[in-house]
Amino acid sequence: MALYSYTKNKKTPLRRFLSALSFLFIFSGILILIWVLYPILAFQFYYSPKFATLMRPVSEADESENLAANLYRSLSSNFIDYTRASVWFPKAESVKLSDNLNNYSLSIPRLAIKDAFVEIGGDDLAKSLIHFTGPKPGQIGNPVIFGHSTLLWFYNPSDYKSIFSKLPELEENNEIIIESDKVFYTYRIYEMFITSPTDLSVLNQTDKEEILTLVTCVPPGTYLKRFIVKARLVKV
Repeated sequence: MALYSYTKNKKTPLRRFLSALSFLFIFSGILILIWVLYPILAFQFYYSPKFATLMRPVSEADESENLAANLYRSLSSNFIDYTRASVWFPKAESVKLSDNLNNYSLSIPRLAIKDAFVEIGGDDLAKSLIHFTGPKPGQIGNPVIFGHSTLLWFYNPSDYKSIFSKLPELEENNEIIIESDKVFYTYRIYEMFITSPTDLSVLNQTDKEEILTLVTCVPPGTYLKRFIVKARLVKV
């Protein structure tokens, strides 16, 4: 009776290389996934509970609509140019000031943002902050300023594509400083909350006091919600 033995074929150098390459791609993919998801999950677990009691209430109709709308926006947001301020609140319209003021500067010492350029009535958030609606700073009313955000890994207070990424790190009584026509205005934060892109109340004006509103998208790197910072003018 003949005897048979099994001898395992040795991998050729090419097969060993292809095997190592496949493991490298898998490992790299996992690292990239963690790198992208970590700041989003960190926002959900750290910042969302912090502002949970400050979420703007929505009607049952809006809530049911949001369940489907959030999924749709998460899938379709890559096809929308969110560096355009006009798409942030699709149902709202920007208001151009009637006077000759075209721009001013904004500083937030807590976030190391210094003399950021604010364009009035503009649309390109990759080049500046955008004064979307409301009167010029220092006047009674509610100037609303939009600023872009992205994954925290890319945060740079001098880059307008990421300038508002750390807005959720602000706290009440932090200051926002505006320079307009060589006059400085100091606003003090009194409220922060998360709301939906359909909540146009953040754009509402007032005839009683001088307030200021900052708006950016959250979680970082997504466009599902809007993070709102409200501040009042400090009287001198």
